[in-house]
Amino acid sequence: MAGASTPAIRTLAKAGVAHRVHAYKHDPRADSYGIEAVDALAAEVGVTAAQIFKTLVIELSTGALAVAVLPVPNTLSLKAAAAALGAPKAAMADKAKAERITGYVLGGISPLGQRKLLPTVVDASALAWDRMLCSAGRRGLEIELAPTDLVRLTDAVTAPVTSV
Repeated sequence: MAGASTPAIRTLAKAGVAHRVHAYKHDPRADSYGIEAVDALAAEVGVTAAQIFKTLVIELSTGALAVAVLPVPNTLSLKAAAAALGAPKAAMADKAKAERITGYVLGGISPLGQRKLLPTVVDASALAWDRMLCSAGRRGLEIELAPTDLVRLTDAVTAPVTSV
């Protein structure tokens, strides 16, 4: 999408990372932002639902906020995410706190370009793909990039963090 700019897109451009931005019409009545992205983009971009990732903000039992990036169709294992980030437990972060710390609105939280770089875990399944999509920092906007670039730019750990 020409002219679209968010902190996430600017982060990729500044780092010289190859990426593509995909836009779709966001429906404010959508029940799930992730499913909406899958429905709008999977066939058009030529990816499977498992290549479109959602970004969830969690609160570790240490009190720190962190980010988990996982395929849209999957459910986050809070226990696995906490373990990957070196904490005993985790819970979903409060919506207002997540928006305040990342600088993004729910449904548009990107793992890139956040106000403060949070500890991040990317589900290990991402590494099976040559490309993945994640939020570009706005509802209705996704970034396509190499998973290795996402991991490098977010200083993420990779681990299986979905429920079996």
